[in-house]
Amino acid sequence: MNIDGETRILGIIGYPIRHTKSPLIHNLIAKRQGQNLIYVPFEVESDAALAVQGAYALGITGMNVTVPYKTTVMESLAGVEELAGRIGAVNTLVRTEAGFQGYNTDISGLERELSSEGILLAGRHVLLLGAGGAARAAAFLCAKERAASVILLNRTLQKAEAIAQDVRAYLEETEAAEETEVRAMPFDSYPELAKERYIVFQCTQLGLYPRVEEAVIEDSAFYEMAEVGIDLIYNPRVTKFMRLVEENGGRAYNGLKMLLYQAVRAYELWTKTTVSDEIVDEVYERLLIG
Repeated sequence: MNIDGETRILGIIGYPIRHTKSPLIHNLIAKRQGQNLIYVPFEVESDAALAVQGAYALGITGMNVTVPYKTTVMESLAGVEELAGRIGAVNTLVRTEAGFQGYNTDISGLERELSSEGILLAGRHVLLLGAGGAARAAAFLCAKERAASVILLNRTLQKAEAIAQDVRAYLEETEAAEETEVRAMPFDSYPELAKERYIVFQCTQLGLYPRVEEAVIEDSAFYEMAEVGIDLIYNPRVTKFMRLVEENGGRAYNGLKMLLYQAVRAYELWTKTTVSDEIVDEVYERLLIG
């Protein structure tokens, strides 16, 4: 592309950030869309609020936000979409006249990944491993889609229960509290689970390099209950969690499509355009190459 005085700048802030695949995704989309945009990473070691202020002053069109700033950055925004406020995290900032508006496209990215794989949450029993930001987004998606039950398993029960309480409050306000059971349990209590066929989301960082041969639960008896396992990690391509799901008869998926789809939604918010399925497929094939 030719960078000139009309080129609009997009970017991502986080720390560390140099490993991110986001520039590959967004710059390829911009090229295929024929839009004069460039997307770059901004490594911000500490002051995310100052980074947001500076980005707005420089006329940057929009930004993604990743760890560790998805929650703290909200204090620096002109507004936050309703569901992102419920989740308590944003990953996309869209420029407005008043300042940056915050969105959470992680939840729509996960929703689209599930749809692409034919996975329906309505009426299903769901297990979430972990109680961080990814688990929080997944829990709200399960509630939104009216899963029959959502059980958060975490080493620290208090953190899982905090998410469960917020999701129950959301269900009560949407008058769906009786449709979805939401509760928290410690990891080591999984033998108490009802013998259902669960959809299991792996929402922890365990499985990332260098701990690629670890999973939060390694007991085959647990994975015999997993009809579907979705690891929100996308590198390595196949995690130990995924292998354990498949070895015990389940279907396993990684988080690469979620990464792609959340990026596509962010791009659409920034540019007020629709990214075609053909472009999405091309970007996905490029991500598979590495």
